Amino acid sequence: MSTLTTLMHQIPPFLPDDAEVMTATIELPPGDPGTPPHRHSGPVFGYLLEGEMMFELEGEPERVIRAGEAFWEPGGDVIHYQAANNLTDGWTRFVVVMIGVPGEPMLTPVDEAELEARRDRRAPRPTAETGA
Repeated sequence: MSTLTTLMHQIPPFLPDDAEVMTATIELPPGDPGTPPHRHSGPVFGYLLEGEMMFELEGEPERVIRAGEAFWEPGGDVIHYQAANNLTDGWTRFVVVMIGVPGEPMLTPVDEAELEARRDRRAPRPTAETGA
């Protein structure tokens, strides 16, 4: 008998007109910082297959996502700061489904000037003293 397990149920804030959809796997070697800060033209949904990912979106504190957990981001104007391998001794692998605006890249890097201009939108960074 088959089994259906809901991992996440989310209503995205928007879907681009005539959206394009891309499904991909991403594999990060131990300690890999992942893609530098960027944004997506539409929402992104993912599932961690193996390992641990340090995940951070603009306005939210960074958090660890572990194998078997689902995640998402709204896309659009929101900066995705990090999707790094949180392990120094193992690979992290995940699947993403990206919904994008036709003719636009699925991922657009954010430059240092914009990061500085939006610095107040980033959640406080953990410190060595507090660990939070």
